[in-house]
Amino acid sequence: MHQETVEQVVRAQLSKALGGKRGMLEAAVPTLIFTLTFLTTRDLRLGIGVSVAAAVVLLLVRVAHRSTLQFVLNSLVGIAIGAFFAWRAARGGGSAAEQALAYFLPGMIYNAVYGAVMVLSILVRWPLVGFMVGSVAGDPTEWHRDRGVVRLCSNLTWMLAVPCVLRLVVQLPIWLAGKGAADPAPMIAALGVSKVVMGWPLQIVGLAGMAWLLSRNHTPRDEAAATDPSPETAAPGADPRSRAS
Repeated sequence: MHQETVEQVVRAQLSKALGGKRGMLEAAVPTLIFTLTFLTTRDLRLGIGVSVAAAVVLLLVRVAHRSTLQFVLNSLVGIAIGAFFAWRAARGGGSAAEQALAYFLPGMIYNAVYGAVMVLSILVRWPLVGFMVGSVAGDPTEWHRDRGVVRLCSNLTWMLAVPCVLRLVVQLPIWLAGKGAADPAPMIAALGVSKVVMGWPLQIVGLAGMAWLLSRNHTPRDEAAATDPSPETAAPGADPRSRAS
């Protein structure tokens, strides 16, 4: 079906890139199980075992349906990184509390790097969501020739960047306080609560904002820019690169 608005185009491609509701749920469930199990029992092996078992079940369902395994595998990568940091702390003689603090470190690094990259991509007018759309559409940069798509992708990228920034602003001071505390248990508990509350629920808020932006369907497509990338389609005397601004 021909898509008349920018919102329709981006919504269709972004749904494919994120895997829809099922893909996002599969990416969240094993990680959430690992976090809750590890932080309540302080047993690294048990946390890994339970979360991997949940992921295997999801993988088997995907295999039975002959559909992509990408989103379940993404969650396993996240678990593996957190578990590796906790294991290194244990190997270095760290206590259970130090292992728990180590588990939170890669998440904060991820949020710092990912948030910074997304904000920078917006500032240089190559918003990250645009590449997500382009990767599914088959041409990673064609979207940039349509100014309406660039504006919309910038707003969508903000919806992904803000949760990362908020997590870092809240969790980093708590983590630093835990590192310097004689009894880090309260800080670990606070980090555990923040990781759960500011993890999937905060992501849902961001995705809801994206869904709202994509539901408006009032930005007409710049068909000339989308189909003719040549400088001749620009206004006389204008720099062709200004079409992406």
